[in-house]
Amino acid sequence: MAEENDSERTESASPRRLEQAREEGHVARSQELTTFALLMAGAGGLWFFGAHFFQKMCSLLQRGLSIDAATVPDAGQMLQRLHEHSFEALFAIAPLLLLLLMTAFLVPQLLSGWLFTWNALRFDWQRVNPIAGAARIISWRGVAELVKALVKSVLITVVAVAVISHYRDPLQQLALLPLDAGVAQMSRIAGMSFLIAAGTLALVAAVDVPFQIWRHASDLKMSREELRREQRESEGDPQIKAAIRNQQRAMARRRMMAEVPNASVIVTNPTHYAVALRYEDKGMHAPRVVAKGADLVAARIREIGEQNSIPVLESPALARAIYHHAEIGAEIPEKLYSAVAEVLAYVFQLRRYRDYGGTAPRQLPPVDVPAGLDPQGAQQ
Repeated sequence: MAEENDSERTESASPRRLEQAREEGHVARSQELTTFALLMAGAGGLWFFGAHFFQKMCSLLQRGLSIDAATVPDAGQMLQRLHEHSFEALFAIAPLLLLLLMTAFLVPQLLSGWLFTWNALRFDWQRVNPIAGAARIISWRGVAELVKALVKSVLITVVAVAVISHYRDPLQQLALLPLDAGVAQMSRIAGMSFLIAAGTLALVAAVDVPFQIWRHASDLKMSREELRREQRESEGDPQIKAAIRNQQRAMARRRMMAEVPNASVIVTNPTHYAVALRYEDKGMHAPRVVAKGADLVAARIREIGEQNSIPVLESPALARAIYHHAEIGAEIPEKLYSAVAEVLAYVFQLRRYRDYGGTAPRQLPPVDVPAGLDPQGAQQ
C-alpha cells in the first residue's frame, strides 16, 4: 500500500520540474483567451482605423476600376498597376495587421511569461503518429476539449440567434432606407452583434484560463518517489557522499602520515593521543602541527615516528591541549609556546647527546599547561 501511494502523482511539481517543463515549452496556454483578445483587438482596430481604411479602399477601388483604353493591350503596364495597388492595400491594412500581430504575441505571455525555446520545433514522431493521435482524442483530455468546443458552439449559436431575433425588424427595414442611412444602420447592428459575441467569448475565456492553469499544474504533479529521486540527484546520493567523504579523509590521513617523518618531536598521551610537531630555526615563527590523531591513528603516528627515529615523548596534558586546540598545518596556540619550548629544548639536548655524546639529559619533567587548555584537566 505504501509503494502504491509513493507511485501516485499526488505532490505538486518541484521548482526544478517546473523549470524543466518550461525549457521544453510546456507552459499553461489558453487558446480561448488569445481568440477573445484577437477579436477585441480587431474590433478596436476597425473602430480606430476603419475610416482611414475605408477611404483608402474606396480610392483604390475607384482607381483600379478606372482603366485607360491605351493601357489595356499593354500587359506590362497592367501588371505594374496590379503591383502598385497591392502594395497600397497592404499599407492601408498594415496598422490593423500589426495590432493583431502584437496581440497574438503578447497575450499568451499573460499566463506563461516570456518564453523562447527551440524544443517546440524539434521533430517528435509521437506528434505525427496516428495511433498516438487517436489515443489523445479518446483520452479524457480529448473528451474535455470536445465538450468545451461543443459548449462554446452552443453558447455562441444561442447568442447569435438571440441577436438576430432582437434585430429582426431593423434588418427588414434596411431595404427601405437610403444607401447612406442603410450602411450606417447596418454598421451599428454589425458592431453591436460583434460586441455581444465577443462578450460571450470573454465568458468562455474566463472559465478556460483557470482550467488551463489547473490542468498544467496537474500534468506536472509528481509522486513521492520522483521527489525523493530528484532530491537525491540534486543533493547527491547519501551513500555516495559518505563514500566520497571517507575517501577524502583517507587521502588526508595518508598526506598527514607522509609528514610524520619530517617532525621534530611526537608528544603522546601516551596511548590515546599523539601529536607530531615540527620546528626549524629558519623560516618558522612557531612550531607547527604536522600530524595528530587519537587511538589507532595515534598508534600509527607513534609507529612511523619510531621507524624514522623521531623522538617520542610522553606529556599527556600537553598532547591533549595541542590535539584539541591546534589544527593540522597550523601553528600551536600562543599560550602553549612555553610548554612546547620546554619539550623542544629537551629534544635538542637529546639530539646533541646522540650525535656528539657527553652527559645525558635528565628525564623531561611534567610540563605545565595553562588552565583551560587541557580538556581532561578542566573536567577534574
